[in-house]
Amino acid sequence: MRARDAMVAIPLAWMAAVVVIDVLAPPGIHLGPLLVAAPAVTIAFGGPWLAGLVSALAVAAQVIIAVLRDRDELISANHWAQIVALIIVGLSVVIFCVLRERRARELNQVRYVSETAQRVVLRPLPKYIGPLRVASLYLAAEAEAKIGGDLYAAVRTDSGTRLLVGDVRGRGMTSVGDAALLLGAFRAAAHRQATLAELAAYLDGSVCWNLTEPDETEQAGETFITAALFDIPDEGNKVNMIDCGHPPPIVVRNGRVSTIDAYQPAPPLGLGELVHTNHHVDTFDFGVGDLLLLYTDGVIEARDSTGAFYPLAQRIQAWPERHPDAFLHRLRHDLLDHVGGRLDDDAAMISIERLPT
Repeated sequence: MRARDAMVAIPLAWMAAVVVIDVLAPPGIHLGPLLVAAPAVTIAFGGPWLAGLVSALAVAAQVIIAVLRDRDELISANHWAQIVALIIVGLSVVIFCVLRERRARELNQVRYVSETAQRVVLRPLPKYIGPLRVASLYLAAEAEAKIGGDLYAAVRTDSGTRLLVGDVRGRGMTSVGDAALLLGAFRAAAHRQATLAELAAYLDGSVCWNLTEPDETEQAGETFITAALFDIPDEGNKVNMIDCGHPPPIVVRNGRVSTIDAYQPAPPLGLGELVHTNHHVDTFDFGVGDLLLLYTDGVIEARDSTGAFYPLAQRIQAWPERHPDAFLHRLRHDLLDHVGGRLDDDAAMISIERLPT
């Protein structure tokens, strides 16, 4: 508020200076038209009421100039034209401010709905899940977007934690709807399905069923979701994984970076009716002090100005950060620096540290 009050002094000082100089100037010099700058400047920091007040003061200033310059005669036609012009400009400024504030309210409402949808569909992961310390990050490609087709979720079971990370093909509201469908199916079934393979088959069937909806405009096979499922038991140092066409996770252990490639990756979710799917479970080590990084292809497919992809494994190898929050904070800044500040695709990241039980 104080900054805006200080800014008000600018148009007021400008009008005072124009009045004084115009009155003292020789008869052939007219500075009255410069008063239009006062309401124009007010648009930058003021609302309709302030803009209307400054416009009224600008008209009054022009009347003062006309009276003082035309002492021996009625207000000249030139000054009347300037007064009318200032009135028109003032009304235009006020109308513009009203429309701008209305647009700002609408945009705030849209942002509120977007943030609410993000909290409902893509719930933030808790900082601690059993013996795991977790940090998550979502970077939307669209400047005003809060959610897109990338997704992640975690569910506790009796013996551990199950995680899902995925990426819906395409963009827009269709991808958001497909992401919401998969997340809902995962949260409902992750603690009920006995094995990870059964859970993957259930999710694949859920996505395939969605493609048969009557209002679906895309054909079967055109919509699919790359995903990776993880089962991290509370005891031991193993992780079970099913990769459905998703980028492989990375484990950072004692300064060494290991990319965990699936031995038999399955097709993306949603293609189960087109190809025979065998959900093979891979197992890898994940011990106390290790850092597990899950991500979507928006990270590794981010390009710099020369078209080079972001070298994720090479970049993080030299980083000393091992706390999940600090690690993702550095990854975010390094990734945005690589692309020049703006991503071409959504990117989701999860870093997980196993703590002593």
